[in-house]
Amino acid sequence: MQILAGSASSSLARRVAERLDTEALIPEVRHFPDGELYVRVPEFKDDTVAIIQTTYPSEKLIELFLLQDALREMNVKKIITIVPYFGYSRQDKIFNVGEAMSARAMARHIEMGADMFIGIDLHAESILSWFTVPTEHLYATRPMAEWLRERDVNVVISPDKGGITRARYVAQKLGAEFDHLEKTRLSGEEVVIKPKHLDIQGKRVAIVDDIISTGGTIARASEQLREQGADKIYAICTHGLFIKNAVEKLTRSTDEFAATDTIEGEHSKITVAGVIAKALRKIEA
Repeated sequence: MQILAGSASSSLARRVAERLDTEALIPEVRHFPDGELYVRVPEFKDDTVAIIQTTYPSEKLIELFLLQDALREMNVKKIITIVPYFGYSRQDKIFNVGEAMSARAMARHIEMGADMFIGIDLHAESILSWFTVPTEHLYATRPMAEWLRERDVNVVISPDKGGITRARYVAQKLGAEFDHLEKTRLSGEEVVIKPKHLDIQGKRVAIVDDIISTGGTIARASEQLREQGADKIYAICTHGLFIKNAVEKLTRSTDEFAATDTIEGEHSKITVAGVIAKALRKIEA
């Protein structure tokens, strides 16, 4: 199996290749004067290629499609498309007449150049139902738990009820307690955010989420958890977008925050390379 590194996930692809005792293929990717992309995959000899490419920002989707097409032209027998962060995934329902269901549209286009699709901590499991090729859904809970273990975290919190399963998995790997936050409105202007069941007085708390975007929810929750007596507060997510002034908010409100390298950046302190490599070994076996 050969690993092909898209430019959005080049470091992650190299880490995966290293764990599989191979080298990552680095394609030539450049822009024409009008802004359009040009890609060229270096020559190699293998029947199976795994492309690793996050589809954020939007240009990276076009690059992925071109890389898939280049591999088809090279007569690769099996193309495994691994999308660490699946852009456009949050519109997975139609809320108003005339809207596009962007998650479904992306799935249909990605599978045109793939024989198998692998996603990591997808916004919704239902996204996989729109693929007609084999799929696999991977989770970043183990490497996230390892990062938190080094900080002696003893309570794992989901920012909402919807993320309680993720919090439970991370907590189980840590041997820690878990809970989710619940808003209680005290008046028309006053809202308290606190764990539904647990007392976090003196505890080392981790808020675990799938995506941190602007950081507003995490920052508000962190400030209130600190008022409720938390000793240390960490914020961790699989996909760190960190847009606008998110970094400033999180730096001010938490003791430390981190994301995985599904989106590569300064705060991608945790790698999912081991998770991907393990899945590829099973496929190849």
